[in-house]
Amino acid sequence: MVDTKTPGDKTLSVPTKTLSLKPRVETGTVRQSFSHGRTKQVVVEKRGKRRVGGDGPAPEPHASEPVVAKAKAATPAPVARPAAPPAAPRNNSGVVLRTLTEDERSARASALADAKIRDVEERRIAEEEAKRRSSREGIEQAEREAAEGRRKAEEERHRHDEEAKRKAELEAKKRFGEAEARTTSAATPARPAVPVARAPGIAADISDEDEGPRPMRRGPGGALRPAAPPKTTAKPAPQKQRGRLTLVTALNADDVRERSIASFRRRTQRLKGHQTNEPKEKLIREVVIPEAINIQELANRMSERAVDVIRLLMKQGAMHKITDVIDADTAQLIAEELGHTVKRVAASDVEEGLFDVVDDSTDTEPRSPVVTVMGHVDHGKTSLLDALRHANVVSGEAGGITQHIGAYQVTSPESGKKITFIDTPGHAAFTAMRARGAKVTDIVVLVVAADDGVMPQTVEAINHAKAAKVPMIVAINKIDKSDARPERVRTELLQHEVQVESLGGEVVDVEVSAKNKTNLDRLLEMIALQAEILDLKTDSTRPAEGTVIEAKLDRGRGPVATVLVQRGTLKVGDIVVAGAEMGRVRALISDQGDTVEEAGPSVPVEVLGFNGPPEAGDRLAVVENEARARQITSYRAHQKRENAAASISGMRGSLEQMMSQLKTSGRKEFPLVIKADVQGSLEAILGSLEKLGTDEVAARILHAGVGGISESDVTLAEGFNAAIIGFSVRANKEAAAAAKRNGIEIRYYNIIYDLVDDVKKAMSGLLAPTLRETMLGNAQILEVFNISKVGKVAGCRVTDGTVERGANVRLIRDNVVVHEGKLSTLKRFKDEVKEVQAGQECGMAFENYGDMRVADVIECYRVETIQRSL
Repeated sequence: MVDTKTPGDKTLSVPTKTLSLKPRVETGTVRQSFSHGRTKQVVVEKRGKRRVGGDGPAPEPHASEPVVAKAKAATPAPVARPAAPPAAPRNNSGVVLRTLTEDERSARASALADAKIRDVEERRIAEEEAKRRSSREGIEQAEREAAEGRRKAEEERHRHDEEAKRKAELEAKKRFGEAEARTTSAATPARPAVPVARAPGIAADISDEDEGPRPMRRGPGGALRPAAPPKTTAKPAPQKQRGRLTLVTALNADDVRERSIASFRRRTQRLKGHQTNEPKEKLIREVVIPEAINIQELANRMSERAVDVIRLLMKQGAMHKITDVIDADTAQLIAEELGHTVKRVAASDVEEGLFDVVDDSTDTEPRSPVVTVMGHVDHGKTSLLDALRHANVVSGEAGGITQHIGAYQVTSPESGKKITFIDTPGHAAFTAMRARGAKVTDIVVLVVAADDGVMPQTVEAINHAKAAKVPMIVAINKIDKSDARPERVRTELLQHEVQVESLGGEVVDVEVSAKNKTNLDRLLEMIALQAEILDLKTDSTRPAEGTVIEAKLDRGRGPVATVLVQRGTLKVGDIVVAGAEMGRVRALISDQGDTVEEAGPSVPVEVLGFNGPPEAGDRLAVVENEARARQITSYRAHQKRENAAASISGMRGSLEQMMSQLKTSGRKEFPLVIKADVQGSLEAILGSLEKLGTDEVAARILHAGVGGISESDVTLAEGFNAAIIGFSVRANKEAAAAAKRNGIEIRYYNIIYDLVDDVKKAMSGLLAPTLRETMLGNAQILEVFNISKVGKVAGCRVTDGTVERGANVRLIRDNVVVHEGKLSTLKRFKDEVKEVQAGQECGMAFENYGDMRVADVIECYRVETIQRSL
């Protein structure tokens, strides 16, 4: 510090500065704020100007430098200083110039660039913040204006309500207040005016109506004016008399009458503008009426009272309760009587749009043809398919005959296109299978053996093809045999209106040999040509539709259905409906045993995921959700139960009818429990057994199903003493043990011939045998002897034939049969003999009969029992 003296003898303490070459720098930290809540802490430097010595003007004191005192007068006296170093170069302003180093130059340039960038960024941020602030202020201003508008509208509405209320009150006062006021003034005597002391500045205005002085207030200019009366909320009404009820008050109660509650209600209703006698507006509704509906539900749909509905029914002469069910026609009459419109629906409407929906899309593509192979048994249908597929299905069939319907795909070696083949059984019992195959097919290949000709099932196949209206190709098989005569087959087909091309007709015929694989390529070529003529196309992108060819219950996989997809594409995960069964597709298996993700048109696949095995021949469709699927299946199951109940009630009838039928017809039943591997085989077995029935005996099917024999089947058979038949299935361990324990017979079959023959024999055992008489001979009574301890004995001569001991005899007198019985004694002289020839005499005695006379004729015969068969 340097002390300096001023003229006023005041001492100033001036801080001394240390000389240095480095510029004086002050640093600090500043926190910058950005949008979205981001902040950044930066370092700020502030450089001060460097001053050397006392030359030049004195610098202003810095904010951080404390000033002890300030000179008020002249310039301080010079102070002795040490010798200064050589003066540094200065510019015109007196600022010392110094040469900067390279590092300082680069640091200064980078600092300047950073400062410019920061300035630009800060300006941009400030502009964005200003825009956001302005938009936010605009939104707030709009909200304030909207709120102000709502507030004004509310005030206006409140003001209007107040005015309406005030007008109503004034009108009510005008109507009711004047009469009450007159009554009150007449009943109450006028009171004399009483002078009241007034204070200075207050004037009292006393009248007949006022009870006290009204205060006066000074207005502008010093004039006295009466003050406004205080506002009261009480309505003008006469004062209610209070006190005990006495005879006087009771007699004078009519002088002052109060308004009743009914009067107040009427006034309120008039003020509100309501009229009690105004009729309500009639609601006209569109009422949806199903085939049957109860009265309560009908009333709810019409928004009417159920009592009104019952009243209408009573007018028509029908007495009903609110829970009674009425038919659709009656419900329609009631709804139209009440002025509503009616929309009739049926329970079957749930199936609308499920099948045969026309494709709107023009994006169709060709599909593979579906070919059904049909013909008589053992004509080589499956062998022909094996030759085409290079497989051996025949070896897996029991008895060497096809008993299951199968679907396969074959690729044509020439065109490379796929052809779907459906193999049908040729046995007479599988008529339904052949009919199903003809329904789903595009082309029918009729296989006829060249050595056998046209047979009954061949004729049936021709009829199925004609009924389905599909083209036919005749494959004359087994031409490799020595006794093959193809011309005979062509000639026999003419009898059934099938004229082949070689005889001038339109039906294509091909001579093939499945054994030697002869002309198989020509057969495939003819099928492909026929498919081109048909021009088979479909839309593969639509939901799938198909037909269940076969269904079975697999123990490991559950219900499995063999489905031929006809339209669209079936995918894994689709919700499908087939008959009364539904499910979600869990897996699709091709005819080669491979798992696929989807199946297009004309592709046969096995579908896993059904709740139960559907019936063969049911149509399959994909639905959009499970709710629709449940509606369809519940409706179909209900229809199925009703049909079954109707058929059972038609067969059973009442108890009296059953007893009368049993007495008159004496029909016997053969109870059976049948389990098969697939639906098609079960259907064929049931059809064959139904044909075996006669008027005297018939098969009674207690239960028929698909799958193995279970313990419940054994329990059912035990209750009715029935036999269990298993076709290509076996009983599980528990069921076999229960059957053995209870003595229930289980028979297993793999060939339908054997099954039908055995059941036929068993049913034949229930038939009553036939009795046949064989005449032995005649004898004439010559004399009747009465022998003690024996009875009467007839001496006879055999006129023709022979008479045998123990044979049946008739005693004929005057050509009338008197007695029928048996011979107890046949003697020749004194010996008992077995028989007596014609022309010989003998003695005869009857069992338990002795009224024999001379000249009676004895007829001897034998009764033979002959067992009948179906």
